[in-house]
Amino acid sequence: MYLFAPRQLTENGAIYHGNCACLASITAVYDTDMPLYLWRLIILVLALPAGLWSCSSKDSLQRIISEGELVVATRSSPTTFYLNNDTPEGFEYDLASLFAEDLGVQLNMQPAFSLDEIFTRLRRGEADFAAAGLTLTGERQALYEHASAYHTLRPQVIYRTGQRKPRSVSELEGRRVLVLAGSSHAEALTALQAGGFSGLEIEEIDEVDSMALLDLVDSDYAPLAIIDSNEFSVQQSLYPRLEVAFDLGSDQSMVWYLAQNEDNQALLDRIDQFITALKADGTLERLRELHFGHAEGVSRVGSHTFALNMRRKLPAYSELIKQVAEEYQLDWHLLAAIAYQESHWDPQATSPTGVRGMMMLTVPTAQEMGVTDRLDPLQSLRGGARYLKNIKRRLPNDIYEPDRTWFALAAYNIGMGHLEDARVLTDRQGGDPHLWNDVLERLPQLQKSRYYETVRYGYARGLEAVTYVQNIRHYYNILHWQELPEQQQTPPATLNAYLPEMLQRTDLLAL
Repeated sequence: MYLFAPRQLTENGAIYHGNCACLASITAVYDTDMPLYLWRLIILVLALPAGLWSCSSKDSLQRIISEGELVVATRSSPTTFYLNNDTPEGFEYDLASLFAEDLGVQLNMQPAFSLDEIFTRLRRGEADFAAAGLTLTGERQALYEHASAYHTLRPQVIYRTGQRKPRSVSELEGRRVLVLAGSSHAEALTALQAGGFSGLEIEEIDEVDSMALLDLVDSDYAPLAIIDSNEFSVQQSLYPRLEVAFDLGSDQSMVWYLAQNEDNQALLDRIDQFITALKADGTLERLRELHFGHAEGVSRVGSHTFALNMRRKLPAYSELIKQVAEEYQLDWHLLAAIAYQESHWDPQATSPTGVRGMMMLTVPTAQEMGVTDRLDPLQSLRGGARYLKNIKRRLPNDIYEPDRTWFALAAYNIGMGHLEDARVLTDRQGGDPHLWNDVLERLPQLQKSRYYETVRYGYARGLEAVTYVQNIRHYYNILHWQELPEQQQTPPATLNAYLPEMLQRTDLLAL
């Protein structure tokens, strides 16, 4: 019997292939009368080029740059990576895109269908690193190198209102708790189970998006689930009956994990420098605000009302909204979110101040936009869309998306003059008047005399404008996310489904 196996470098039998950092040795387990042709085979194997041993003379960073491609393992979720009409988006996607740009290479995002699959790709060297909202744990740290933290989150116990609310780990015992298979939450609960909480009933769900857990709790399949705080905050509006019972531990670091069996030191140093630079210039905070900031300040009652109207009212007007959005080259989710904020999709809506219709146009604005009947939903939508586009065109050219849209929405609510006053205050106070996150902090100052008396247009309800924009951003994301399951890739089909029954339990070997 003869066995040939690649091994790590040992004192005896090491094989060097030129300058290759990968070392191999051949162990032969043989009888004393080993045939000559097998010795010749061994010599032939030793003489093979280094590349056939899957070796590389370059470290991982050199390889990425020379190949011109960065391969990143990720997962599909609203907080990581998703497709918006075939356009990739998400917090992790934006970060990885900036890093690929920093390296001068193309980005190749590869979504996995389970957390275990992500780490399998790292073990096999099928991805350079994983950017998937993954937390730093002792078990993972022992197996994979990781870069410095770029965000923090906190695991939370989620329950459905009306059910008994647990307040501690001991109150989880005897109740089924859902976690994503292979997640840090599964590790934590298993450790708790072994450490004295033997009554914990853990069910691991083989999915990659925590939305699957929220669906199951919302449908009464199970009473509890563990979700990361950032994921629950941006998805809670889709599940207004679900709430946080308590935090399961303290804040945890989010990191990128690197592929195994690579020389990653240069790549780690480059990633750490990149993250440090993003923190220093404010880019990282702006990305966090862009992807997670909209969830703040919207009440659970407001979210519940929106969810009801999305099911009951929106279907009657969705095609009309999509038609107008296409006419004016707007995202229909955005136009629908504005219409909801204005009138709750009520074409007959009328305010005490005289604004009317689905987009709540004033008489002067309606006349300027050519609207003859403000109560006609098509005219109202066209008038509002045209007005928003006009505002965007009037903004300074050095305000870029997505901030340009948020500024336009603020001006839609409060007027261009008051928006400019808030930008002036922002500049005076050392903020950046081109960034919505800086200007929204100054808009409420327009309600205080010591501020509004120093600017051109005076008093304005600035806090109302901030709430207006943030609500629209929130509704926009809900409308967009509720379509995500239809747009995402489906897991590959299993082979058994296509085999005759007699072959379904047969192990098939390939040459």
